[in-house]
Amino acid sequence: MAARTPPSASVPQSRLSDTEKMDGTGSWEAIEWTKNESLGRTISHGFSRFLLEAEEVIREGYGVVLVNTDEAGTLLVTNYRLLFVSEKTRDIIALGTMPLAVIEKFNKLAVKQTSGLRHADKPPVRRLLQVFGKDLRIIVFGFRARTKQRRAVYEALLSCTKPARLWDLYAFICGPSKYNGNNPKARLLDEYFRLLGISSYLQPSIHMIEEGSFTLSNIWWRISSINSNYTLSATYPFALIFPKSITDEEVLQASTFRARCRLPVISWCHPGTGAVLARSSQPLVGLMMNMRSNADEKLVAALCTQFASGKEGRRKLYIADARPRKNALANGAMGGGSESAANYFQSEIVFFGIDNIHAMRESLSRLREYLDTYGTTSSDGMSSYLRHGGSSWGGGNLSSMSTSVSTLGDSGWLIHVQNVLAGAAWIAARVAKESASVLVHCSDGWDRTTQLVSLTSLLLDPYYRTIKGFQALVEKDWLAFGHPFSDRIGLPTLSGSGNTPVELSRQSTTGSFHSPSIRQQSGSFTQPSGSSHTHSSNSYSPIFLQTFLVEFLDCVLSCRFGNFLCNSERERQQFGVSDACGCLWSYLAELHSSDGQSHVHFNLFYDPMKHDGPLLPPAAALAPTLWPQFHLRWACPKEVEAGDIEAKCRSMDSKLSDLQKAKDAAERKTWEVTAAMESLASELRNEKQLSSSALHLAKNASKENAAIKRAIQSLGCKIHFSGSGDTTIDVEHCGTESPHKSFYSLSKQQSVRKLPSDEKSDLSISIGLMHNDDLPTDSFTRICESLCPLHSPDGRCRWPEAGCAQIGSQFVGLKANFDAFDRLSIDDGYF
Repeated sequence: MAARTPPSASVPQSRLSDTEKMDGTGSWEAIEWTKNESLGRTISHGFSRFLLEAEEVIREGYGVVLVNTDEAGTLLVTNYRLLFVSEKTRDIIALGTMPLAVIEKFNKLAVKQTSGLRHADKPPVRRLLQVFGKDLRIIVFGFRARTKQRRAVYEALLSCTKPARLWDLYAFICGPSKYNGNNPKARLLDEYFRLLGISSYLQPSIHMIEEGSFTLSNIWWRISSINSNYTLSATYPFALIFPKSITDEEVLQASTFRARCRLPVISWCHPGTGAVLARSSQPLVGLMMNMRSNADEKLVAALCTQFASGKEGRRKLYIADARPRKNALANGAMGGGSESAANYFQSEIVFFGIDNIHAMRESLSRLREYLDTYGTTSSDGMSSYLRHGGSSWGGGNLSSMSTSVSTLGDSGWLIHVQNVLAGAAWIAARVAKESASVLVHCSDGWDRTTQLVSLTSLLLDPYYRTIKGFQALVEKDWLAFGHPFSDRIGLPTLSGSGNTPVELSRQSTTGSFHSPSIRQQSGSFTQPSGSSHTHSSNSYSPIFLQTFLVEFLDCVLSCRFGNFLCNSERERQQFGVSDACGCLWSYLAELHSSDGQSHVHFNLFYDPMKHDGPLLPPAAALAPTLWPQFHLRWACPKEVEAGDIEAKCRSMDSKLSDLQKAKDAAERKTWEVTAAMESLASELRNEKQLSSSALHLAKNASKENAAIKRAIQSLGCKIHFSGSGDTTIDVEHCGTESPHKSFYSLSKQQSVRKLPSDEKSDLSISIGLMHNDDLPTDSFTRICESLCPLHSPDGRCRWPEAGCAQIGSQFVGLKANFDAFDRLSIDDGYF
């Protein structure tokens, strides 16, 4: 590729053409490589908002360029990860952020400028740092010249990515924090109890484990404590399920006939038919394939119980050897090999042809190089196939990429995945359709065997398709049964039975993975001697990567939690991992509880009512393509986002959930407003009732006042009502004598009827009495006889206490005796 003469340093970035930016004159060239002064240093605590608990910054590099995306920023090396923060957005760039445990190897590279075209102010060499990830990433960082930042970052990576001891990992430094988990042994027993059908009335406990009282059984199978101290097999769990007819003594005898004493044990059993899925390692039949073990043959035969339906005869047994046949025969030279159907009752041997860990490792290396070559974020920072206008990935459909499909096929990755899927589907069909028992093994029984058994269980048992069940499946078949995670992902582990951790050895340039050929850009790349560091362990292999979810893979590779440390249950117990480290299941449970059904692990398309039995996929479904959410997430992130229908549905479901929450909040607010309005209406009705009652009382009081006034006036007296406060009676004697006034005060509390609350004043009465001489004699008699309702026909008064005022024998009026009034209920009917 012809190099372009870079523009002058004075040319502003905004004036650069798109072609110039693609050719390396964009943000990559914006870094002034010749200046020695450093950029304005950002204090490390300014990035504290990005750090996890107990995460500390060890080294910082400023003005660093992420070559894959031509972004400038700050590169931090912490005790947990490489952290790249964009200078533009001041946020984490996911592509440039990688946990230290995920780093497989890293190289110091140099790119030399073509001498005739190099700008006078440019240095002859650019300093690069290339990092290879176990998650299919290849990222390259560019550093400023003569700042020694690359050296500082490189040395920090040397010390941090090469832990001498297991407890130097971040999981131990961070501790359990808020992600505490219960005892993994109790979780394993809980799953065993479910398989035996006794979980409904019995729950495992630490006390039960310590006493060994978990050795329970049903009509076919039993839980044994023979390996409680890991003396039977160091890589098996403390509790094992065997046929009920096999004693512990026979178990001991059978264990010597299998590699690493990983004898046949039951991993899953059908609750209705009695069929089982068992696992083991290869038998030690030897080079001539003629070695036998009566105890092993009896144990395997016991897996074929009678049919639960009462059908005559015994069920068939399939022995599924995950290896290619030639590999199984070759293992005979080292004492291993495969079974002979003639030696095992009613059995059939099947080989699945799945390659070993070394083939998987090389295949992943080729796949990573393929993705880096054709991805949009290529590690060389130049225009890739897709940047030149090639077809899009189509959400994992690579058929349109005619120029590169052959390269993908050469990697062999999809063939390996297809073999594993086909094997699991075949085993599930035998168990579901024939009610047959299947014994699965490979060489050691912890890699391909684990893949097949776990995937088959997922197809057969709907419980394992739930969040809780999936956790139980991982803990049982991957963790408890000894998949060597530390070896497979390249971590420190125990050597033999001692306590001395073994360092991760690294070597220069000649690792298990190849560095992809670096394509030239404006010069040529060179690699200084001794600058490549990689895992040299021959046990590293992406076995777990072929099987499980992105979240699980990231947690396994990053070593943030302790669940996947070490190689076996025994080693994790010896290190006290469950007490010293955080638990992945607690972390995921928190995510699920906070996000509800919108969390990334929730399958929106899965109907548990429709798929409540075994899943038996057709052959067409066993032709896999690249997994976009994992394989393409770094190489083609935009294409993955555009083609991820599930993510779109999840986003829509999240929005729908938010709208539902808003609707519920609005309905609650409406209810509150309605309740408040009803309360106010009720108060208003009460006020109206009180007002009506007060008005009625006022009307009655007015009527009574009018009646009193008429009665007194009819007696020839003058009466006056006023609201001056107290009740006042004025009696005036008309005639020759001087007027005489009589005053009487009556408080409101002494009145006959209480006035309404809004009438504050009391009643005042003024009565005037005329002199005897001014009144006709017979008039008083007539008044008394005709008007007084208390005057009886016989001339007697029925109200003597009223104290009628008389002159002589004549009735002249009422004496102001209000005590009598208090005892008299005056009504209009009296007058």
